[in-house]
Amino acid sequence: MSVKKSIAQTLVASAITFLAVHTFAGSNGMMADSAQLFPSKTISNHASASDAYSVLVLAVTAGPKEDVQATIKGQFLAFLEGDVNRAFTYASSSIRSMFGTAQNFGAMVQRSYPMVWRSAGVTFLEHRETSLGRTQDVKIFDAAGTAHYLRYFVTQTPSGWKISGVQFLNITDILQCLEQHKILVQWCSAVTQWYGDPQE
Repeated sequence: MSVKKSIAQTLVASAITFLAVHTFAGSNGMMADSAQLFPSKTISNHASASDAYSVLVLAVTAGPKEDVQATIKGQFLAFLEGDVNRAFTYASSSIRSMFGTAQNFGAMVQRSYPMVWRSAGVTFLEHRETSLGRTQDVKIFDAAGTAHYLRYFVTQTPSGWKISGVQFLNITDILQCLEQHKILVQWCSAVTQWYGDPQE
């Protein structure tokens, strides 16, 4: 391997590491089973975070993805049918312990997540397995037709996937990550031109 290509590999690896650290530091990510279950900020315009996180995403098989989405969909349906007891069963053990009863949990969702309590439409977006765990992004329309974007954190249990946290996506953080990713791509392209392709 030439010295130029060795330098290129080092520079590209450093750039990816830098983006990884700053992406997760600025994403307002909530770890599974965190007490920060309540919303932070709603966004009205969606920008897919898949580009920003592309260097960090690991392969996800179809099975877990479908099972996770079935869990989230099951809770949505339970809320629509007014069955808070069933909706409560889709929450992780730590969330159930936090609220104590299905009624307390339902009251929190109705107050803080009205679009989840009575959703008018749901679309599953990006599903990821990252170093922070498995997440599922969801686009939800409320009764007024306004779109909201949430990230569900899930944990695997012997009885299936359970919801361990929910976070409103922050458009500012997403756009910042996208801009960082664009800068990284441009920089790596320049490195390749200067030093040669590090993969060759």
